[in-house]
Amino acid sequence: MTHPNYDLETAALTQGATMVAGVDEVGRGPLAGPVMAAAVVLDPDNIPAGLNDSKKLTAKRRDALYDQILEMAQVGVGSASVEEIDEINILRASHLAMLRAVGNLPTVPDFLLIDGNMIPRDLNVSAEAIVKGDAKSVSISAASIVAKVRRDCLMMALSQQYPGYGWEKNQGYPTQQHRDSIHRLGITPHHRRSFKPIHNILYQAKNLTS
Repeated sequence: MTHPNYDLETAALTQGATMVAGVDEVGRGPLAGPVMAAAVVLDPDNIPAGLNDSKKLTAKRRDALYDQILEMAQVGVGSASVEEIDEINILRASHLAMLRAVGNLPTVPDFLLIDGNMIPRDLNVSAEAIVKGDAKSVSISAASIVAKVRRDCLMMALSQQYPGYGWEKNQGYPTQQHRDSIHRLGITPHHRRSFKPIHNILYQAKNLTS
């Protein structure tokens, strides 16, 4: 199994970049909660060991790496709200979260490695889109870990305000339990109304009452 490395960053630095950030987002698929992104600039001489795609790591390992990344790297985090997701669509909202994450870095990088196959609009920094980047670039892996840990913590907090939906376990993703809870308990302000399952429930409710 291949692990992410620093080769893409080295290539960018060799071609004249002076600071390279990895950028990733988490939370496109859930029915509830914001989309969260992170941008990370690693110190090539001080990279946390064991960085990998956040989905391949246990929660305990992610938490440990998250602390190391904050200690050893420059980190920026950004999000886009449920209202923004519903207004501009999830793809644009995830790109907006990425732009905010880059803007929140302590120092502005001059090159970005972005997970996925698209470079966000309105980006004023040179960038390369890397498909499955979190499995190839340690900077993108680090960004995926930061975004995942931050979003999971947020969904845990929201689950205490809105118990019964299982957000502390499903993070807002459309598990069967989450879907059943929506039918039983209704829709919260944190549900994405533009997403089909939520939209359909609202549409049915509207038809029943009209």
